[in-house]
Amino acid sequence: MLTRALIALALVFPVACQAKDLTQAPPVPPDAKLEGGLQLATFAGGCFWCMEGPFEKLDGVIAVVSGFTDGPEPNPTYSQVSSGTTGHTEAIQVTFDPKKISYEKLVETFWHNIDPPVENRQFCDGGTQYRTGLFVHDAAQRVVAEASLAKVKARLKAPIVTPIKAATTFYPAENYHQDFYKTNPDHYQRYRLGCGRDARLREIWGEAASH
Repeated sequence: MLTRALIALALVFPVACQAKDLTQAPPVPPDAKLEGGLQLATFAGGCFWCMEGPFEKLDGVIAVVSGFTDGPEPNPTYSQVSSGTTGHTEAIQVTFDPKKISYEKLVETFWHNIDPPVENRQFCDGGTQYRTGLFVHDAAQRVVAEASLAKVKARLKAPIVTPIKAATTFYPAENYHQDFYKTNPDHYQRYRLGCGRDARLREIWGEAASH
């Protein structure tokens, strides 16, 4: 099965020729305090390009950032993480307004965009850097996440390998990765189709699958 790297080589040569903005925003600590009552939610669901859109379309979501988490190396780059040697996984961090959208809704959206029984792989991307994870920022989020996990186990009737873990430092990826599905729509759609992501999500979740 093709990995994202191979699909990129096969389909995206024009993009590779373009200048890439390698700037990375500062790391975000798990206990970061946001203004206006906004909160953070952090999820790992394989390719972070594919996880941005489903969350950005939700009312009450302020921002979605692609990056890396759950690894010991400080300030990793995409090339380092994609090699599978840093211990990180690709992830997204969602800034949301809890007055407009619940954390429960975000967790539900997360499940409906991943293949929870699969370990160290999501769709065509394999390796620990594509492992799934639900990273909670406080005790209240953990309660919601655990309850949601119980529902997923009951529905899928299969071992769920997606862990619920305490959030750690989140490292934003290079700027050219942010909103990739918008800035490089042709590349993104070819990659997503080539990975069979949507077909597999519909197989797992039916009409609940989102993308």
